[in-house]
Parts: sequence; structure tokens; C-alpha cells
Amino acid sequence: MTGRLAFVESPVQLLNVLEWAHARGRGPAPAAAPAPAPSPAPGASPVPAPDPGAPDGLRIVVLSPTDPMSRGQLRRMAQLARDEGFEVHWQEARAGRGALARTLRELGGPLRAAERVIVGDPFSRYVQLLLTLFGPRHVTVVDDGTATMEFAAQLAGGERLVRWHRKGDLGPRELLLAPVTSLARRRLAPGPGRTVEIFTSLPVQAPPGTEVTENAYAWTRERFGPPSLTGGADLVGTSLVETGVVDADHYLRVVGELARAHGATRYFAHRRETPEKLHRIAVEAGLQVVRPELPLELIARRGPIGATIVSFPSTVVHTLPLALAGTGVKVAVCEIAPEWLRATASPRAQGFLAGVAGTASGADRLTPRNTSAVDRLEFG
Repeated sequence: MTGRLAFVESPVQLLNVLEWAHARGRGPAPAAAPAPAPSPAPGASPVPAPDPGAPDGLRIVVLSPTDPMSRGQLRRMAQLARDEGFEVHWQEARAGRGALARTLRELGGPLRAAERVIVGDPFSRYVQLLLTLFGPRHVTVVDDGTATMEFAAQLAGGERLVRWHRKGDLGPRELLLAPVTSLARRRLAPGPGRTVEIFTSLPVQAPPGTEVTENAYAWTRERFGPPSLTGGADLVGTSLVETGVVDADHYLRVVGELARAHGATRYFAHRRETPEKLHRIAVEAGLQVVRPELPLELIARRGPIGATIVSFPSTVVHTLPLALAGTGVKVAVCEIAPEWLRATASPRAQGFLAGVAGTASGADRLTPRNTSAVDRLEFG
């Protein structure tokens, strides 16, 4: 078994694979084949097996999502990785009928040949299915948002893998996939002949037998910036409404309140936010909605960026202080009041979001006061 194989499904996952490679001090693998075009025809080029002559080689496989925003950001991140000399294979993993079977067929050989497998989302059904094909000797999990915190906690507690914003009841689909999830969980856990590393910028407790390595965003700081500052404030959007956690009207009202309180003019949209919601933000809050072409850590580092960045509880309240260290930019996190949660929210949502905000040591905390009216927000 030789080489290292990374599976990514989002722009942030790919960014953090590059950070992991940089932190390890290991460069890209020599190209085993010409890099494919960013968006080839489905099944046009099988992923090359790791080169036996390059034991430290890293090859990145993009399991392409379907939504246009994620695909666009991933194409740009893939080009950045290629510019750094890495081999990136674009796999149309969700391109209609037959895509799953084709993907499993093309990736089976490289999976069996890889010494280390790097994944960005251990909750991904696609990744879990791939992991049932083999038992890797070494596994690394890189950040794809705050779910890393939940993954570490569930791994430590021996629990089944369930995203924090989902309710605990098993539906028909979950029951059907339960054997896959159970086997994948075992292969994401340390055991005889297998090590597990969590490479993260988030505050997680190392589950027994795992190694937690800090992601300090060193590659991002060395590669970009420092940014010029606008002097004003920028707001960062989240998909808490889209995932059924926060009520849309509450969210929009607080966005407007934050914009007025901090003099913000721009709203950096999350890639999953709907056009309808973003239109309301532009009209009702008077903000310029920006759809970033790259992960926010890179956008902020390249600049220009506001002297203050305000966000709801999300990964960026942990990552931006690292990426922007030494620039003078202040990051603030607005806590989520219980009244803003929808009935569809998981019972764990309030505690989880409070933990995300409370452990963001590099960010100031904005505490809602008089939350039923959402009259004002103050520094806590």
C-alpha cells in the first residue's frame, strides 16, 4: 500500500487538505497522468492509482456535488491545488443514473492501494459507502465545518454518526443505510492496525486512541495577504435557516439589527443560502450580498475586508481569527437565542451552537438581550 488519497466534497474540505499537506511538510506527488479538466464528461477519465515510486504522494479526488455554488467554488479551489502542484481528479459522483456504480468501480483500486485516506466529511453517505470497500491503515479527518466537533464527541462516546442538526429518529432512508453507517463508523475509529487523526482548527477533545493535530491556517497566511481593510464591518451568512434550525424571520431581523449596529454594508453569503432569502437580505437589510468564489478564509486573507467581521455560530468564528492573525481584524460571534429556533430543530441544536460560540476564543461574543423582540445585541 502506498500513497495518500483525499476525498473532498466541498471547497472548505479541499482548502483544509492543502493545509494538512502544508502542516505535514510534504509536497504534492509527481503527476502520474495529466491533470483532468475541471469538469470532464462523466466517467471520462479513471482516477490514476498512486505511484509506487512516490510513497508520500497526495492525490485529491473531488466527489463533485450538484449545486452550482459549491461546484464553482470547488473548481476554483481545484485550480489552486493544481497551481500548488497537486494532482486533482474531478469525479462526477452524482451525475445521474449509473454515477454511483461508476464511481465505486473507478475508485476501488486506488482505495485499496492507499496507505492513508483523508476525508473531509465523515457524515457523508458517499464517503461512508466508499469506506465500506476497504479498511484503510491510516485515516485523517479534516474540517468541513463545526460537524468535526460532533464527530469527535460521537466517536469518543461510541455513538452512531448523526449530524448535529438532524433529529434522532431513524427514517426509512437511515434504516436502509444503517449497516453502511455502522461499518463506516468502525473504519473511522482507531483500532488494531489503524490510526485516526483529526486535523482541525476547532476545539475538540481527542477521542481515545486518536491524534488531534492543530490546523493553524499556515498555508493560507503564507500564500495570501495581508489584506487591506475597509474600516467598516462585514457580516457572514450561515445556512441555519436552510437546515431547518433557525426561523427565517428571526434570522432576517437580526441580520438587519447587526448591520445597523456595526455599520455593515456587505453580507458574505453561505454557498447553501437560497436566492429568495438573499434577496430579502438585500432589500430589507440594505446589504450588498456577496457570493464568494472561494472559502471565506481565502477571501478575507486576500481582502479587502472589513475591520470587523460579524458571524453567527459557525466554523468561521474559529478559522478567521487564525487566518487573519496579525492583521488587526476583529471577529465577533452573535449567539443564537432559543426563541429563534424552529420546531424542526434538533433538541441538540441550542447546546451545540452555544458550544460553537462559547469556545471561539479568538472572537468577541455578541449576546442577545431582550431576545423576544430582538431589540439590541450587546458585547457579552
